Amino acid sequence: MNQKIIISTVLAALLAADTVSAEGLLHLSWQPDYGAVKYDVTFSRKEAGKLVPVERTTAYMSDMLLPETGRFSRPENLYWQERPLDFDGFPIGPESRVLRLADSVTKISRNAPLPRPDRSGERGGALLYPVYSYIGNPETASYEIEVLSAYPENREGTAHSIYHIGGGDFLYTDFYDDTPRFGTWYWRVRGKDEEGNPVGRWSLPRKRQFSTEGYTIGLYGDSITHGGGRMSYGPNDLEYSYGHYLDFDTINLGDSGNTSHDMVERFDRDVLPFHLKYLLILGGSNSLRGGVPAEEVIRDLQEIQQKCRDHNIVPILLTLPPINPSSIDKVFHEPTAEGWEEAFRKVNAFIRTQPHIDTASAFPYENVMPADLALDGLHGDVEAKKRMADMINRHIGEFVK
Repeated sequence: MNQKIIISTVLAALLAADTVSAEGLLHLSWQPDYGAVKYDVTFSRKEAGKLVPVERTTAYMSDMLLPETGRFSRPENLYWQERPLDFDGFPIGPESRVLRLADSVTKISRNAPLPRPDRSGERGGALLYPVYSYIGNPETASYEIEVLSAYPENREGTAHSIYHIGGGDFLYTDFYDDTPRFGTWYWRVRGKDEEGNPVGRWSLPRKRQFSTEGYTIGLYGDSITHGGGRMSYGPNDLEYSYGHYLDFDTINLGDSGNTSHDMVERFDRDVLPFHLKYLLILGGSNSLRGGVPAEEVIRDLQEIQQKCRDHNIVPILLTLPPINPSSIDKVFHEPTAEGWEEAFRKVNAFIRTQPHIDTASAFPYENVMPADLALDGLHGDVEAKKRMADMINRHIGEFVK
């Protein structure tokens, strides 16, 4: 076998083993606008002293990966601008200034999705149900996430799970783990094409660690507690978490999609391992908007209260912020049960007879949440989460001594 064939054979073997990359990527990022749902990004080149657009694309976060091939193989000859857009695609701010692409990108040698920074060490960032955030690589139609109990170089006897998620505007950047994670584990992500074949390589494994020790106050609830908002942002984007704006540390025990019954069912598994002294409880919104009677939600909240007391935890109920059925229907295409306003009123009236913090009083809007505070009608955006945290900060001293 001649030297050229040997080199080609070795290279093919290395590529198959996911140890080298056939091409690199360019990471472009900019300052996020937390009022934006997406961004219009324009790439141009100069011709006769004028900028001529050569490509426009939509980004759903304030960064993206570009192929270091084709027109992007010479980034020194390209310029770029971004403009923040609302849900309907209308501008909410001016275009950024024109910048040379070569001065704005970081070269990434690995053709793989790029995991976003782990913010679990920041205030409000400790999540029992982790969310894995990444920037998708080009030419990818879907993704698979691998979660392992040991570094993936050592696969023998390693317990692991593989999840597959489809493509789409709002599915590219966040994967919600449905398993509460303790101890040490790793995760990585790989792109797939429309036929299900791998695109590029696995991302480098990211280590996560989570201890049940050292927490006094827990946040217990559904997606309003878990975090995220403005359609494009998930729980790792702590600006959309009310826990991020609290004056004290917490463990976030929220689980997106929970009903009040779900919260009863998982209490022993998800709350008791932390040996908490106080639990802030916000639940029932999904149940009520789905048509569950207020009386049933109240019984669930009472059961959670009793479980807390049985284990020497002080339960602190939070009143339910208002929702906006029109916005929910526009964004999620989901109906809201008739009589939802009266159901919310009944549940909040009960909560106000119990040890509670009145987070709903931060939104005096006749039960309807304005779209500028919660784009999707359910998950508060930055200002809404700040209002909730401010109410909690002002009253937590009535419970925590």
